[in-house]
Amino acid sequence: MVKITLLGAGSGFTYPLFTDILLIEGLDAGVISLVDVDKARLEVNVRLMNKVLEAMGKKRWRVEASTDRAVALKKTDYLISTIEVSGTRCVRYDNDIPLKYGIDQCIGDTIGPGGVMKALRTLPVFLDILADARRYCPKALIMNYTNPMSIMTLGATRFTDQPFVGLCHSVQGTSKKLARFLDIPYEELVWTCGGINHMAWFTRLEHKGRDMYPRLREAMKRKAIYEQDPVRLEMMKEFGYFVTESSGHFSEYVPYYRKRKDLIKRHCREKYLGGSGFYAREWPGWRKDTDKKRRDWASGRQALPPFKRGHEYASDIVEAHCLDRPKTVYASVPNTGLIPNLPHTGVVEVATLVDKRGYAPTCFGPLPEQVAALCRSNMAVFELCVQGVLNKDRESIVHAMMLDPLSAAVCSPSEIRKMAGDLFRAEKRYIPDWLTS
Repeated sequence: MVKITLLGAGSGFTYPLFTDILLIEGLDAGVISLVDVDKARLEVNVRLMNKVLEAMGKKRWRVEASTDRAVALKKTDYLISTIEVSGTRCVRYDNDIPLKYGIDQCIGDTIGPGGVMKALRTLPVFLDILADARRYCPKALIMNYTNPMSIMTLGATRFTDQPFVGLCHSVQGTSKKLARFLDIPYEELVWTCGGINHMAWFTRLEHKGRDMYPRLREAMKRKAIYEQDPVRLEMMKEFGYFVTESSGHFSEYVPYYRKRKDLIKRHCREKYLGGSGFYAREWPGWRKDTDKKRRDWASGRQALPPFKRGHEYASDIVEAHCLDRPKTVYASVPNTGLIPNLPHTGVVEVATLVDKRGYAPTCFGPLPEQVAALCRSNMAVFELCVQGVLNKDRESIVHAMMLDPLSAAVCSPSEIRKMAGDLFRAEKRYIPDWLTS
């Protein structure tokens, strides 16, 4: 009987990931193991998943739950992590302290000052989880959904030899969006994509043998198209290729669009299209709304939504490995020469085959040099951040912030060093002692 353990079961991922898994044809029995340090949120999700099992008629599945991961990890076949260390308690620090130095973030959880701070809160805890996994479920396939994805994956794959991938929905989501921009049936769009998480590039975009980039460049001239994704479309116009992350988030990864107020006004829009402080402002409310929705579903005050398999890759991995039905997912994995003009010590996001043998990343080949250079600028931040955490080296963390493209476009090194100290002091409760001692 298959056992799937979800760490961070209080997250918004619990319902969609497990309904996807329960919709796998032929996977008729198993154990859903939920783990969270927040007992109240855990109990709500236990009630919710039992309600889902009843509604689906899945009588041979059962739900287990614990606040002690050591108990839950035993006999686990698939370990999924969606942990969130500190919850919403640091989002204002992550946004507001850098903003005092002129660094304007939209999301701030994958790179930049906010992303580095989230890594400092999350990666040390995750390494402890991986040590427990090695002890209690050494054969389990591990999947991570927690940001900052590239830093988490790089740190994890240097720490453990268990099969590991980082998973996101940006590749599949963007490819579907491109089909809509081009007004082409999605199943007819032929594409190739590779790079790093949130900065993977569609180097091939074809329909019935024809290159679709000229058509996309024409489409972006229409306001109805352009206003849906201004930063990404500008990047495509200037660098030649469309990238996987949304305009607002992507505007943080390069030095071009957020370093001056006039540039933000010209290129960015509200909410996910680049709104200043969007994540810090909205995330606490989103979390409350999600918790209320799950309580209403679990209690029956609100009907469960229709069961429909989504596009997250976790269920594809379980189906491919458990039932030997080969699938292709896009995953963050070590760069073992898969993209030769990116650092071989880093992690990349490429098509990854999955079957009963596990994960098999595929060779993408070299990226066009102009976009490879953009990836390398972010990978330097990831490398220094991971070195800092693994070696307990405060100076590496400060250097990671100094090399962040947006921060470097706005601040001097001494200003960034001062900002780092402010962040470390503000978040002292949630980060390792060696950063503040």
